[in-house]
Amino acid sequence: MDVRIVHALSVLAASGGRDISFDQIARQVNLSPSRFRHLFRVEVGSAPGTYLKQLRLQQAKHLFGTTFLQVKEVRNAIGFADASHFSRDYKRLFGTSPSTERGRKSFARAPRK
Repeated sequence: MDVRIVHALSVLAASGGRDISFDQIARQVNLSPSRFRHLFRVEVGSAPGTYLKQLRLQQAKHLFGTTFLQVKEVRNAIGFADASHFSRDYKRLFGTSPSTERGRKSFARAPRK
């Protein structure tokens, strides 16, 4: 894989769900924005925006499985402002709604002694 795209992937992974400018990443790896988008699609198999959305949704799934955060808190943590877009995109990728996932991944309370 092209070293510039590897660097871009590490920048996207480190973004933690925050909004990030693909033009800024293109400048960091010494490519024009259009060349960056083209090379990214060739190397990764999807557009940078699509890749970032899937990365955020994977992060949401991880948060559902490892935290007690509510759906709204997870959505905000990964950078989705719109609840309907988050729900639609999550269901499209994983086949279940975020609220169903939250219910399934709820931790059982420890038994009291």
